[in-house]
Amino acid sequence: MFRLQGSKVLAVDMTGDTVKAKNGSMVAYDGQMAFKKLTGGGEGLRGMVTRRLTGEQMTVMEVKGHGTCWFADRAAEINLVTLQGDKLYVESSNLLATDAGLRTGTTFTGLRGASQGNGLFTTTVEGHGQAAITSDGPAVVLRVSPQYPLSVDPGAYVAHQGNLRQSAQSGVTFRTFLGEGGGEAFQIRFEGDGLVYVQPSERNTIAGDV
Repeated sequence: MFRLQGSKVLAVDMTGDTVKAKNGSMVAYDGQMAFKKLTGGGEGLRGMVTRRLTGEQMTVMEVKGHGTCWFADRAAEINLVTLQGDKLYVESSNLLATDAGLRTGTTFTGLRGASQGNGLFTTTVEGHGQAAITSDGPAVVLRVSPQYPLSVDPGAYVAHQGNLRQSAQSGVTFRTFLGEGGGEAFQIRFEGDGLVYVQPSERNTIAGDV
């Protein structure tokens, strides 16, 4: 069971089940716990190979036992996402923890990787259960519908779910509208039906100086 204590600490109550979490994110625990370091961000060989090829670092630990574990990541805001058989696409640096009912993997998303400098893959989470994702400041969940597509700054993007298509909207930068240079060379356009999670702060991106 995932629950928040405040907005920056995740408490996970465990009764013999397993949780996967970002390595080094556990801040306390009670009860009896066993810990195992996993390699790669995805399930099996494919996940490990794609992480090595893209140079994207995502070290995961597996926690199993009886009691409560508390997780946090550099005082980032934590957001709980409940999946019911659907798939969540999330930046690997923003994925804090997943419960035993969810599978993690990797998927090719050339646009996202190129804009972030993280390689050409992003992390996927799917199945039935809860995931905890982090954001720099409180995340905002924006609805995308066929009538209302959404354009997102690459540095503010955290995750998305639903039946969405993404594409590059080149030649348009939010900073250009304000008369400022050095902004992202393009925005990410989402079309379809789903949700996009954005943070009120920008991470650095390679595209910033393009």
